Amino acid sequence: MGVINRTPDSFYDRGATYALDAALASADHAVAAGVDIIDVGGVKAGYGSYVGVDEEIRRTVPFVRELRDRHPEVVISVDTWRAEVGRACAEAGADMINDTWAGADPDLARVAAECGTGLVCSHSGGLAPRTDPHRVRYDDVVADVVAGVCALAERAISLGVRPDGVMIDPTHDFGKNTYHSLELTRRLRELADTGLPVLVAVSNKDFVGETLGAGLTERGDGTLATLVVSAREGARVFRVHDVVAARTALDVVAAVG
Repeated sequence: MGVINRTPDSFYDRGATYALDAALASADHAVAAGVDIIDVGGVKAGYGSYVGVDEEIRRTVPFVRELRDRHPEVVISVDTWRAEVGRACAEAGADMINDTWAGADPDLARVAAECGTGLVCSHSGGLAPRTDPHRVRYDDVVADVVAGVCALAERAISLGVRPDGVMIDPTHDFGKNTYHSLELTRRLRELADTGLPVLVAVSNKDFVGETLGAGLTERGDGTLATLVVSAREGARVFRVHDVVAARTALDVVAAVG
């Protein structure tokens, strides 16, 4: 799953794919590199300027529509917590809604059901969208994540989301500190054992940087190591910035078996 941020203030690319032409060029490159899914987001995950529904739609829908025409074989995912945005993108051709804020808008799962898209069910520890954790605590972070994502998956299926379209994401760093994210990686098999496909989004995240004492541009090797561990522990979808490097590392994991 290759990341395309149609935002001027992304934590990683700092707006490199904010312009539509740049976003499409990046998607073309990712497809050529062997990506299976393109995940587009129109709002920075963390703190930043307010982005309304209409602006988020303006940033995402034209890209989804054009990408659908250019690459009909690629799965298109939209990273949003808003039902209105999810519906607009689905109508433009998106195949999946990546709800990274754990059902903050309860209507988003209904949109996925009504539009026939897949849905990623995530865990944010009860945080509202675009907020950071502060002294967050869990008795057992993995148990909390498993219970939370499974409950969201069961609700989605009960609303009519097709069962083969549901994935779960432990959502590293969202509502979690570095210890929690490392523990989730170490025990990722417990999520895979639920029988639901597991997505991991660890690319260049803060827990990798804090673990290694590495700045934002120095987290590539740590990201690849985390992807390899995640794959060995049962993850099946990998949301990344560097498709070429991730594809190479994961192909080796697959070959080893």
